[in-house]
Amino acid sequence: MAYRIAARLFLLLALSLAGCVSVAHLDAVAARPRPPAAIRFGVDTFAFPNESRAKNPDKPDLYANYCFVMARAVTQFHRFARFDPDAPRLDAAGYAERVSRVVARPPWHAPLPADDRVVIPGYASLYDLSREQEAAVKEALVGRLWTLLHWTNWRVVFPAPGWHQERVVRETLAELAAGRPVQLLVTNFPTIELNHAVVAYGYRVAGNGQVELVVYDPNDPHAPGTITFDRQARRFVATRLFDTTQGPIRAFRMYYWPLL
Repeated sequence: MAYRIAARLFLLLALSLAGCVSVAHLDAVAARPRPPAAIRFGVDTFAFPNESRAKNPDKPDLYANYCFVMARAVTQFHRFARFDPDAPRLDAAGYAERVSRVVARPPWHAPLPADDRVVIPGYASLYDLSREQEAAVKEALVGRLWTLLHWTNWRVVFPAPGWHQERVVRETLAELAAGRPVQLLVTNFPTIELNHAVVAYGYRVAGNGQVELVVYDPNDPHAPGTITFDRQARRFVATRLFDTTQGPIRAFRMYYWPLL
């Protein structure tokens, strides 16, 4: 009984928030020309992975439980940073300070004009920076606790009705059409396998009408992932996520306003 009441309260909250946003129907989106990808995989993403504790139990320098932080940082670099490969390089402390300035900005704020962005000198991209200055970048990506205890994690324990999941994909496509990558919380709870964050940065509409979101998965710096929205079932499917069983999942948007 308490579970049903809590679920209804969650749905009421989700409905009230969704009502504030106007997004096109999926049929209208599918008919439009596909926009360019919001970011470039292997350019605007990190060169190092968020590692698995289960698969690396004895690794002394384990970098784990940073998926929320890394996904959020990709969107923050997209909005607030500018790379200048021709400028003189900094030392490690200097790069850590620049990265800290980028990730200190709220990720829901509007993108900055070029002249107001944090300049990252000496490198052409986030991928190059994080490959050659890995320790400095990791030092600046503080806040791992948010992956473990982020207050919006409560959403994973509730069912997500079809209308809500369709709303998520419609809002995501609207953001991608505007050139903005979207951070998603994805879960297959109650299976204890996936409580994770990815960044949707592109999409394609398959011949059967299914919407395939192309995602950056912090666990896999080598290849993009795919989350499919099944329009008939009105649910998401983990088509290709690193070390995740294919099957139904739930998806929720993250960091698009101060409370979510």
